[in-house]
Amino acid sequence: MLKLNYSGFKLEAGTDEAGRGCLSGPVVAAAVILAEDFTHPLLNDSKQLSEKKRQLLKPIIEQEAIAFSVAFIDNTEVDKLNVLQASLTGMHRSLQQLKVAPEFIIVDGNKFKNYKDIPHKTIIKGDAKFMSIASASVLAKTYRDEFMEQIHQEFPQYNWKKNKGYPTKEHRAAIKKYGITKYHRKTFKLLPEQLKLAL
Repeated sequence: MLKLNYSGFKLEAGTDEAGRGCLSGPVVAAAVILAEDFTHPLLNDSKQLSEKKRQLLKPIIEQEAIAFSVAFIDNTEVDKLNVLQASLTGMHRSLQQLKVAPEFIIVDGNKFKNYKDIPHKTIIKGDAKFMSIASASVLAKTYRDEFMEQIHQEFPQYNWKKNKGYPTKEHRAAIKKYGITKYHRKTFKLLPEQLKLAL
């Protein structure tokens, strides 16, 4: 069972991101503050949910949350910052965009930089323990997937609507055959033999 609150503060924001391990596309972060009486039987870590269930939960979270926000860090910014900094920057941006300022922040994972003077706690596998982090993970994942499906129209040969930019065999084979696009992260090891690739 996911818990609703860690800190005891009413306005506790959960934050998470999606797309860190991808070869193309943005890192997307989300922050969510849930009402004290929020509950939903389907809600879980987005990785444990089917795409259908995530799509079902997205509007429910958006309607019922006290506040939610989603921030995109595009691939060129990911290359500039490195992927960890991109994740932290994305989480900060999503917190900044919340229409209600949180009193406490809970973060999925074990790394975070202080945000303003708001106390925070990093929680490993937090998306499988707390509803607000799970909600943030659902929003980050659904918004990112939608973006990857849109850019799939532009470059269908990489099949991003299916692999979402992750390093599948098929995605790597397409990079080998067609080279890279403006959506690929150039600082990532896109192919095992990248040293021989004239990028």
